[in-house]
Amino acid sequence: MILYWKVIGDKFFIIHHCASLYAYYLVLKNGVLVYIGNYRLLAELSSPFVNQRWFFEALKYPKFSKAIVINGILMTVVFFIVRIASMLPHYGFMYSVYGTEPYKRLGVLIQLSWVISCVVLDVMNVMWMIKISKGCIKVISHIKQEKAKNSLQNGKLD
Repeated sequence: MILYWKVIGDKFFIIHHCASLYAYYLVLKNGVLVYIGNYRLLAELSSPFVNQRWFFEALKYPKFSKAIVINGILMTVVFFIVRIASMLPHYGFMYSVYGTEPYKRLGVLIQLSWVISCVVLDVMNVMWMIKISKGCIKVISHIKQEKAKNSLQNGKLD
């Protein structure tokens, strides 16, 4: 990430990966919260769509090509499902175990790491979801305008 900073250039990208690495380090080192680690790892199901977008940019596909539009819509839907919709069950579970004996046995470091790393990651996920949604709405609006413009003939809509 450091070697390609000029290409990446996003401090949130670095924070996201550092928070994830720290959380997974604790899971692997201490053997705790493995279920939570795997649950949170499901968020990466949205990555193939993000990566595909980078490939399309590198290959200089037109911004409103069918492939880019379909990928963008799928990216938005999958990102929402695996990163945003999954928050409620996760925090519900976190609340349900708060104060229990197994939770207390985790120790303060693991407890704080669990909460802080999840909050940091989820704040960034919400920020990214807003950005992705705005882009998706913009593309869909552009397509609708183009269809309306192309349907207009002799002052009448088809």
